[in-house]
Amino acid sequence: MAIQPIRLFGDPVLRTPAEPVVDFDKELRKLVKDLTDTMMDAPGAGLAAPQIGVGLQVFTYYIDEQLGHLINPDLDLSADLDEEGEEGCLSFPGLSFPTPRAITAVAKGFTMYGEPVTIEGTDLMARCFQHETDHLNGVLFIDRMDVKQRKLAMKAIREAEWSGMSAPVVKLSPHATQGRAI
Repeated sequence: MAIQPIRLFGDPVLRTPAEPVVDFDKELRKLVKDLTDTMMDAPGAGLAAPQIGVGLQVFTYYIDEQLGHLINPDLDLSADLDEEGEEGCLSFPGLSFPTPRAITAVAKGFTMYGEPVTIEGTDLMARCFQHETDHLNGVLFIDRMDVKQRKLAMKAIREAEWSGMSAPVVKLSPHATQGRAI
């Protein structure tokens, strides 16, 4: 088990778009294992490689007892982008905010062995796919909020105990996403 430190809001790696994976090798399989171990330890519903300081398009997820990963994801979203739901993030420990997301998402990408895969997700799974793919593009969930909600979120972030700290591995208290941050 190789639990890695989770990068917190303010770390530049979280705003840097990740590079596509080109080598489906032993190092990639180790990265997927590290992401999975770190996500499960946190606990989280998803974790993207930039959150542990790796600039590659890789994320893991654990939703409704379904554990998986996706490499170089491409999303097809439902037309309805107006569903707001509480969303948290391991890079924003202990905080969650209403965030609009599509209700369904079809994620296409690859396994760690380079095999093509397509996964359809609804509700929390769709939210997770969108949240983690955003991470791979340097986008954070606070960027999806309307102006008023984002101002409230930024105030809560500034007041958070971890604000301005380096990137320790954090344990979260339960909140709206089944006790796990995405």
